[in-house]
Amino acid sequence: MLPNKIINNSSGDANMACSQSENGFVSSFSLFPEKAVQELLQSPVQGSDDHLIEFSETLRTVAKALRRVAEGKASAQAEAAVWKHKYELERARHQQFENRGKSCPELQPDHDDMRTNNPINRHTLCNETKERSERCCSRNGICSHEVLRDGSPDSDSKMIRKASFKLSWCCKGDQSDQQKHDIVSFERGNITTAQRSSKQISLKWESSPQTVLILTKPNSVSVQILCAEMIRWLRQQKELHIYVEPRVRVELLVESSYFNFVETWKDDKEISALHTKVDLVITLGGDGTVLWAASMFKGPVPPVVPFSLGSLGFMTPFYSEHYKECLESILKGPISITLRHRLQCHVVRDAAKNEYETEEPILVLNEVTIDRGISSFLTNLECYCDNSFVTCVQGDGLILSTTSGSTAYSLAAGGSMVHPQVPGILFTPICPHSLSFRPLIMPEHVTLRVQVPFNSRSPAWASFDGKDRKQLEPGDALVCSMAPWPVPTACLVDSTNDFLRSIHEGLHWNLRKTQSFDGPRES
Repeated sequence: MLPNKIINNSSGDANMACSQSENGFVSSFSLFPEKAVQELLQSPVQGSDDHLIEFSETLRTVAKALRRVAEGKASAQAEAAVWKHKYELERARHQQFENRGKSCPELQPDHDDMRTNNPINRHTLCNETKERSERCCSRNGICSHEVLRDGSPDSDSKMIRKASFKLSWCCKGDQSDQQKHDIVSFERGNITTAQRSSKQISLKWESSPQTVLILTKPNSVSVQILCAEMIRWLRQQKELHIYVEPRVRVELLVESSYFNFVETWKDDKEISALHTKVDLVITLGGDGTVLWAASMFKGPVPPVVPFSLGSLGFMTPFYSEHYKECLESILKGPISITLRHRLQCHVVRDAAKNEYETEEPILVLNEVTIDRGISSFLTNLECYCDNSFVTCVQGDGLILSTTSGSTAYSLAAGGSMVHPQVPGILFTPICPHSLSFRPLIMPEHVTLRVQVPFNSRSPAWASFDGKDRKQLEPGDALVCSMAPWPVPTACLVDSTNDFLRSIHEGLHWNLRKTQSFDGPRES
């Protein structure tokens, strides 16, 4: 009724203009409702036509309603992602318990109990199996008879027993009333966080390490020389098995045929099985080499010993000049370690039918960055934390960082420096178009969802630890949560001492000339 009133109460020219405006609005409103409303509102009102003003207000109300519908849809998708994450964790725990039962004879139920269909017997069986698991694996969750085979179970290759270890947090001084407590759970020598602690974490070997993986910075002659020297020493003095990258093995064989004993891998399948063979990872390079080492392990990560041979040293506390003394101490144990948390990221495309249709998850040790790429427009990103709407980011982009990455891109964008063992996710905007948009630190247990809305002027780009760049079209989303597998890195002294030394030496933090003592004083 309203358009007819407008046409009847206007002149012929006005009728034509109003008809065109109405037709144009209908076609634009289905695609860009807010843009159409703004253009209509900004156009001058002819005279004092109350009907046209009423029509404009109606359009504004419809646009707001559509926006609320879009936000409700995004909230529902975020809730579905949370339930999916919970389901995957529960299924992983169930599968882990089944694998433990298969590898441990004491956990195998009696065949008579397996054949029964009585619910009471099944309940009793579950309780007995749990008690057997606790007796067999003790508090550390490691079955003493668990043995990993090098290769397939049917092969005749030799048996390699992976080194076991125990982690505990401890207090300074022997006179402390606080006792040591185990804070992590174990499965076949792999670390997964079961409980967080602000105390220093100590690693103690329960059996000697046998296999070492050495990762090096490419295109560096000094690193190649040190790598060859370190491999000779580890082989001759410690009789360890050595794994290197295919590129490094070729370089070693060009130098000498002595390095025929060095092992490597051929494909991604063998890389995914490295954590079942390697007891220790040694990196020769800078922080980038540590990031590369972490990216190779999609699940559990063996303890990492990072030697400083690069430009930055926030995660590389060991000096290459004293590598023999350092490795002697680490192989003997106990050593202090830092559990560096990682983010697990999923890209959910708009074409996906549900939240389960995601691309392969990507693990990051530093940060995931969503920016505008080559576009000249501001990014428009809707952000959700679990089921709650956080904000709409308009600016150059957004950084979701771990605490280990707090001294990287997040720091340059105005984020705070955070101790790497503090469990949390940094929420840092990049050049926001609002002076009140300050960085946040979220708790570790939340799931963050960043979505490109359909009314965005341009797509966004996501990069993971500075690589693997992916384009996010309108309707696509990035879901991030804390990964269950941290990266344990060895400490030169302890995590706090190493962290403070790194920001003093790497950033020259709060370095200034000392105030003169002979100035004015209070009377």
